[in-house]
Amino acid sequence: MTAPNSLITTRFNATSTAEDVVAGLDLSSVRAIVTGASSGIGLETARALASAGAEVTLAVCNTDAGAKAAEDIAKSTRNERVRVTALDLANQASVANFVQNWNGPLHLLINNAGIIPSTLSRTAEGWELQFATNYLGHFTLSLGLHDALAVGARERGEARIVSVSSTAHMRSPVVFDDIHFERREYDPQAAYAQSKTADSLFTVEATRRWAADGIVANAVNPGGVATELQRDFTQKQKDYLAAAEAAGVFVYKTVEQGATTTLVAAVAPEFAHTGGHYLTDGQEAHTVPNDADLFKNGDGVKQWAIDPDTAQKLWTVSLELIGQAAA
Repeated sequence: MTAPNSLITTRFNATSTAEDVVAGLDLSSVRAIVTGASSGIGLETARALASAGAEVTLAVCNTDAGAKAAEDIAKSTRNERVRVTALDLANQASVANFVQNWNGPLHLLINNAGIIPSTLSRTAEGWELQFATNYLGHFTLSLGLHDALAVGARERGEARIVSVSSTAHMRSPVVFDDIHFERREYDPQAAYAQSKTADSLFTVEATRRWAADGIVANAVNPGGVATELQRDFTQKQKDYLAAAEAAGVFVYKTVEQGATTTLVAAVAPEFAHTGGHYLTDGQEAHTVPNDADLFKNGDGVKQWAIDPDTAQKLWTVSLELIGQAAA
């Protein structure tokens, strides 16, 4: 349903679980890809989809961990249509290989994988690793799978992309004049924030370009969940997270609760044909000014993360970075 302020609402909230979202659904006709699905939120997202009958591909960097996750999912859901495929989002050749080897329609692409290294690292192209992995790899993947998604949309009446963003997006816009920290001092939290803003902006422009093909994209904030994403945190990063929790920016969720909003964007009827939205706790978030304090507005989305003009600019810059002609 749509609330008076035009924000899209659902029956789910911060305490709902992924299982709640898929309860009673038959997704046996759905083919889904979940990146970073060997652990954490990605694993629970894949499990929920499989539990409703979907064919799920775990797109993972560590295929040994992915195989264990797939075995666990198949056993717990009694769905054998779970497979593992190698995907290193920081490696454009790996992304291209994944796309080349994908056959048939695709109905659901969950761009879930993410990293937060504590020190500056770069790809072979010289790109800052978080931007390259969290955003650019998913951008290239989505571009390459567009035709498969379009086929899926014609077949099923809809196809969706879900990009996992974060409350952290409030800490930084995309800094176009120094995306890769070539001149400014490196701050891993700022780099993560920039990549999460980019993930949200992607959904705005992807929907504008691809809605006519039946493809919509939405961004989600899973909330505070303790996963392997934080394994390399410095003490400074841990202290910041603790301060945010103490300020009430978030309350820690279980991984099953953390996967909820991803599943809402993926399967809830309210988001079947509309995109470019940022969701938190199962609902479309309200927009706050760019100068809004993160600690006081953790359930909102900053304008810089959903601005259409900025989204178009990022798309153009991204195409240039990956060496593709503007389209």
